[in-house]
Amino acid sequence: MNPLRLGYLYGIGAYLLWGFFPLYFKLLRPSGPMEILAQRVVWSLAFVALLLAALRNWGFLRELRHRRSTMAGIGVAALLIAGNWGTYIYGVNADRVVETALGYFITPLVSVLLGVAVLKERLRPTQWAALAVGTLAVAVLTVDYGHLPYLALLLAVTFSGYGLVKKRLGLPAAEGLFAESAVLAVPALGYLGWLTWQAEATFGQVSAGHTALLVLAGAATAIPLLLFAGAANRLPLSVLGLLQYLAPVLQLGCGVLVFHEPMPPARLAGFALVWLALAIFTVDALRVTGRRRREIRKEGPPLIASGIGRAPS
Repeated sequence: MNPLRLGYLYGIGAYLLWGFFPLYFKLLRPSGPMEILAQRVVWSLAFVALLLAALRNWGFLRELRHRRSTMAGIGVAALLIAGNWGTYIYGVNADRVVETALGYFITPLVSVLLGVAVLKERLRPTQWAALAVGTLAVAVLTVDYGHLPYLALLLAVTFSGYGLVKKRLGLPAAEGLFAESAVLAVPALGYLGWLTWQAEATFGQVSAGHTALLVLAGAATAIPLLLFAGAANRLPLSVLGLLQYLAPVLQLGCGVLVFHEPMPPARLAGFALVWLALAIFTVDALRVTGRRRREIRKEGPPLIASGIGRAPS
């Protein structure tokens, strides 16, 4: 199959799975958010370990032992993704799916802010305009909710921070998820052991179907991440950026159409401002990407023979 077409299939598959996550996590009741999070960590580790064993790809562990800065980065990434997963699971089970969708809508805008704050990047005027509209959207939604949409903001901050750390680490999807899950596995197993000791664990106590759904949390976590990695290796960044909006659109649809969460006019106006900010941001990104491609075509192929333009070793 054509690599570009395969990339589209991988990308759409990943975001479809992420988009329908609310339906899956609702099925995990009566498990509490913390138990679901702990089970997700443990079974993610087990699933990825089986995958790496099948691929016989354990060499990266020997390399990690001698890279302390990378190990520290993995620890930070693990804490951020645990915070993101826990917040999302809580939001879904607290009947706040619409607010979790908002979190992933504003994630690109928060990523831009992190680029300014952490990487000292300079923004173009259109990017500042998008951030201004996004800030106005948060203000409108704050008035509608009666408080800051803290679940949405926490989801956006943790996932943007996780993306920033992952970008610096540069680990492949499966290896990175295994390392992060391994960091979280000890406290997760400790918490599950405490729940069992207190006779409050639902694993194995509700039904065989419920237990199977908890076990499948590992595959449900790893598979979309692996699909996303396959898409990222085959698709232009601009295309991947457009596909990322598919997941929150589906999550919003689940919240409003399936779970019948309220969408009053003020909240709809806030979401409309978020979408306007994203439209400004996306159009600007596509324009800059197109200009860079035209510049590359004008420059012509790199002069490999003379050593000019050679890829770094």
